[in-house]
Amino acid sequence: MDYMKEYENWLNGACFDEATKKELESIRGDDNEIKDRFYKSLEFGTGGLRGVIGAGTNRMNIYTVRRASQGLANYIIKNGGKDKGVAIAFDSRNMSIEFSREAALTLNANGIKTYRFDTLRPTPELSFALRTLGCVAGIVVTASHNPPEYNGYKVYWEDGAQVTPPHDTGIIKEVNSIEDFASCKTMSLEDATAAGLYHVIGQEIDDKYNAELMKLVLRPDVIKKAADDITIVYTPLHGTGNLPVRRVLDSLGFKKVYVVPEQELPDGNFSTVGYPNPEDPNVFKLALELAKKVDADIVLATDPDADRLGVYAKDSKTGEYMAFTGNMSGTLMCDYELSARKELGKLPANGAVVKTIVTSNMCDAVAAKYGCTLVETRTGFKYISEQIKLFEEGKKDHTYLFGYEESYGCLIGTHARDKDAIVAVMGLCEAAAYNKLQGKTLWDRMLEMYAEYGYYREGAVSVTMKGIDGAEKIAAILDNLRKNPILELAGIKVLEARDYKLHTVVNCVTGEKSATDLPESNVLYYVLEDNMWCCVRPSGTEPKIKFYYGIKGKSMDDANTLYEKVGEAIKKLG
Repeated sequence: MDYMKEYENWLNGACFDEATKKELESIRGDDNEIKDRFYKSLEFGTGGLRGVIGAGTNRMNIYTVRRASQGLANYIIKNGGKDKGVAIAFDSRNMSIEFSREAALTLNANGIKTYRFDTLRPTPELSFALRTLGCVAGIVVTASHNPPEYNGYKVYWEDGAQVTPPHDTGIIKEVNSIEDFASCKTMSLEDATAAGLYHVIGQEIDDKYNAELMKLVLRPDVIKKAADDITIVYTPLHGTGNLPVRRVLDSLGFKKVYVVPEQELPDGNFSTVGYPNPEDPNVFKLALELAKKVDADIVLATDPDADRLGVYAKDSKTGEYMAFTGNMSGTLMCDYELSARKELGKLPANGAVVKTIVTSNMCDAVAAKYGCTLVETRTGFKYISEQIKLFEEGKKDHTYLFGYEESYGCLIGTHARDKDAIVAVMGLCEAAAYNKLQGKTLWDRMLEMYAEYGYYREGAVSVTMKGIDGAEKIAAILDNLRKNPILELAGIKVLEARDYKLHTVVNCVTGEKSATDLPESNVLYYVLEDNMWCCVRPSGTEPKIKFYYGIKGKSMDDANTLYEKVGEAIKKLG
């Protein structure tokens, strides 16, 4: 792409508004800035768009949103889904309201009905809404936990999950075929409403969503007994979780729920945290201060679109609040759900737990204890959701019980087809109530699980490579690893090397080769001695290459030593 020519096209094009032109005029003469904004089109990947807000082809703005929506409309029409409509939700980020409205109006201009939420809603509720309304697709305007300068656009298909093959590549093809922004259709909100194309949804979907969550409670009697004694601190981090989380906890009967006041209201600048990621301990500063004041049992935080949940719980021996990784909280919830079902006689013989290949092997041990099948998928929750669809269609003889990934996302139930922090809050608080009645905190329970299943610990190293050369550098690292396979890591032998792009599995001991059992993806996975592993892949949403690893120690101290040792070796790979 000739970035300067494209820059001039935007400055002079009739379809671009004056505010956009004024913004672009302000960077005239700044070649690096112009180049970064226009050297390429913002990529519509397998999940949708994500980028910095601003004018330009490589930015999130109403024009790149219209282009994405026009491509989606074209795909829907070609596949006979025009009459089913599209559900649309948005979070608290800057420009989310505007982008979601533009998406709706482009679809409307193509004769496709839209059902847009009246105010911000969590991503999992969008997944629930499109299934409830019988829509062919859904859109969520969010950049999840990215910094405030970002926004994004995620696409879902009629099963309620983010698009998977063949729909993802089909939509990408349609979007990429649009070269002229002026060809993207739009219409006024007034005309769309009058034509019966634009619809507003709200409370009626909230009520149905909350009712579905209530059906998933396993021990309501336990919650009732513990409701007056357990203390919960929660922060929505200025995002969408505030109202639905408070509602579900109130419906369950919990009495002592404290919401961090400084982070309660929506704020697209995320002024108290900047980087609203519940994986980051820094976002818990205010919540932990409040927890100490009210002597909380658990401290919870959801990200802006409320699909991820961060957790702290009190150590009853020290009184300190201890952080859970996504693997820890996910495995604890998995163990609670399966154990409760077994006790209540609700554990099906064909029950299955689903996780991604970069999620803790502790999950395997939990599933085995309860006689459940463990199903592994590619990285990305949409592949967990894909398994649910296969189960329901009878293509696999399993009943879905629980699914999670290491990045703080899980799903109890099948009401949604994406990770759901609202239902995770519900499940975790039920588990906390159960353990409270036994004189234990969730941290105490986690330590019991380590003693029972083994001292597992997982980590991840992300290397950011922005700009024009970033993608080339990431590709070069992966190419080098393919040409020069890892034979050992921190002195620990590699037993098996899997290349999911080339569909090869190499037994590093015997040299025997076989095929992988997952669809193609640009991922390298290494099985190490003593139930340890390492995985390398490029990020699907950010300019990063990610290295994941997991270890299993003989004790907590041994696990920590191994964790540091392997982590240092991992850093040298990038």
